[in-house]
Amino acid sequence: MSQASGLIPDGLREGGAARRRSWLVRRGLLLESAPQRRLALGGFVNQLGTAAFLATVPLYALRVIGLPVGQVGLGLGAAGVVGLLAGPPVGHLADRRGPRGIFLATLLVQAVAVLSLLFARSFAAFVAAVAVTDLAGASGGAARGPMIRRFGGDEVPRFRSYLRSAAFAASTFGALAAGVVIQLDSAFAYRALIAANALTFVGCAAVVLRVPRLEPLPSPAVADRWLALKDGPYMAFVVLDGVLWMQGEVVTYALPLWVVLHTHAPRWFTGVAIAVNTVMVVVLQVRTSRRVEGGEAAGRAARRAGPAFLAGMAVVAAAAGLPGWAAAAAVAAGVAVHTVGSLWHAAASMELRFRLAPAHAQGQYSGVFGIGMGLCYTVAPGLLGLLCLGWGAPGWLVMGGVFVAAGLAVPVVVRWAGRSRGLGAG
Repeated sequence: MSQASGLIPDGLREGGAARRRSWLVRRGLLLESAPQRRLALGGFVNQLGTAAFLATVPLYALRVIGLPVGQVGLGLGAAGVVGLLAGPPVGHLADRRGPRGIFLATLLVQAVAVLSLLFARSFAAFVAAVAVTDLAGASGGAARGPMIRRFGGDEVPRFRSYLRSAAFAASTFGALAAGVVIQLDSAFAYRALIAANALTFVGCAAVVLRVPRLEPLPSPAVADRWLALKDGPYMAFVVLDGVLWMQGEVVTYALPLWVVLHTHAPRWFTGVAIAVNTVMVVVLQVRTSRRVEGGEAAGRAARRAGPAFLAGMAVVAAAAGLPGWAAAAAVAAGVAVHTVGSLWHAAASMELRFRLAPAHAQGQYSGVFGIGMGLCYTVAPGLLGLLCLGWGAPGWLVMGGVFVAAGLAVPVVVRWAGRSRGLGAG
């Protein structure tokens, strides 16, 4: 018997498949429609390979291709910037031609680009391979956005939350696979993981191929491919949301270095702290998002997230002055409080990302949203390194204050957008 079926009351099991499915849907354990389930499965497969690849590609470049550390960092940074530029125009193309075909094309391009790394023997070949991979990845995110919005229907926040939970679970398994490869530290292991990552793109494409094709929605006679970049409220939201998304890097980047360099907690406890974050997101994200429906509710959720980030980061900062296990307990408690804020912020972000975008331009707006996310991940390591690791405990409080300020500004942007979009409370 599966774990899910073991959770179902006997009366429901006796009531037939329809009642079991309804119970699982209400509990957030199952998506309602087949297209939603296929998109979720495809995303899980995709993220499984991507998480393992991102954790090992720098070492592949160092150990197998033989590039110096400086060139590896430069190449990955340049590829990331190139990838950000593709989102809006490809998203616009998906709006006008239909998103499924564009998304499938980006997956196949990623598969070929990743496989080309197996033949890279120079800096130029390495940069070309990772740049095309990132370019296709950003394009795929922009094309996938309209499918999430339209197949999600009135349940977009819950659907997007389910996708986030699935992505977190996939990232966990991908990180475990990467750990095995890093431990082996052989050219064969690195190459095998790259080939497996290419297969995950093909596997995702095979799943998405069974998702119904979506016809483009009616649009103005002259469709503006730069509409999202001219949309003041949406651009303000992208900036604020990008700042708030740095909260994820607090856990995955700043926290491990803080624990190892500035506290007496056991070094291995960083894995436990990250596991606390992962489990909470997987278990609670869908449930949290049920309460965030409408622009005003999303604004309130973002506003609540800021103080939670500040409180959690203050507790983590306090761990520096504590003995070993007390420091570990403080880190775990701080991560738990921080994750509560991340649940609220993610729910708000997923609601506003689609709600603030016109129906006929979801792809283009998803591309612009991806630029904000990408810049966040580009800026976050340097900023968190300066504040949290360079300034110590005061820096953690300053960064928490930045999150509070950004969260307080989100409801203002929602009201600004509401005057032209009619968001209201619903």
